[in-house]
Amino acid sequence: MPGNSQRKGSIRKSSKKPAAGSGGRVKRGIEGKGPTPKATDRPYHKAHKAHKAAHAKRDGAGQGGRSSSGNRQRRKGSDSEWVAGRNSVLEALREGIPVNAVYVAEGAERDGRLREAFKLAQDKGVSLLEVSKGELDRLTSGAIHQGLAARIPPYSYAHPDDLLDLADQNREKPLIVVLDSITDPRNLGAVVRSASGFGAHGVVIPERRAAGMTASAWKTSAGAAARIPVAQTVNLVRQLKAFQDEGCMVVGLAADGDLSLPDLVADADLARGPLVVVVGAEGGGLSRLVSETCDHLVSIPMATTLESLNAGVAASVCLYAINQARS
Repeated sequence: MPGNSQRKGSIRKSSKKPAAGSGGRVKRGIEGKGPTPKATDRPYHKAHKAHKAAHAKRDGAGQGGRSSSGNRQRRKGSDSEWVAGRNSVLEALREGIPVNAVYVAEGAERDGRLREAFKLAQDKGVSLLEVSKGELDRLTSGAIHQGLAARIPPYSYAHPDDLLDLADQNREKPLIVVLDSITDPRNLGAVVRSASGFGAHGVVIPERRAAGMTASAWKTSAGAAARIPVAQTVNLVRQLKAFQDEGCMVVGLAADGDLSLPDLVADADLARGPLVVVVGAEGGGLSRLVSETCDHLVSIPMATTLESLNAGVAASVCLYAINQARS
């Protein structure tokens, strides 16, 4: 037909090139991309869900009496934890907090913090994954992640008897710190740091209604959590009695104690022998059953009428005095 050289039904051709999609555009790769993570390390993979379900079936029985090392199982924390935000992720990597993988949102603006996080992840062999912003929103439960998040694996808790074994291996009298009703992970981290610094063989915490080894506790411990074991127990009173059966004296810190800290360290048999120090929550102190189980309640003399010390500070003061007596 005149004026139309193209026959009916033919495909119209154009000289224009196809529009570049996401695959055609220049893609900024992730600097320092690490190894591909295992299937069990990817939250959206079925292998990760199966792995998580297997851990959920772990034995929840309490530890009464001392078990042989071959029968002990290290307890895993209940679930992975997410650290969201550029400063938070960068701090976690700097502090040596164990990280399974670092996730970055597609198209996230590269700045100094992001580049440093990528370099630290690469240096530590941590996997880097690029996901959509929507996926990162879902993984972090809607947290403000600024395009960057890190997944922290569940903490591997020791068995309480491992702390006695550690003292045996070092040919030392056991010195163990037990926390009762401490719910602030920063207090837990501070106690772990003091326990490591003043020669304790480990820290024991309840499995329920207590702070666990979260990213916040790791950070406050300033790396000490990698040097000293933290154990979990289902029943705190039963565990204290088990320590007593192993020859340990159990003392609890209390403002109205029957023994002052100077009296404790002056008693060579008590301060230098197998000892378990129980620290309660600030304000609430020791629970009734735990208090009744202790062989002695120890008070820290105060220069003022201050009601109580922070749990981390009280533990530090007590452990320092004991360490001096043992030196």
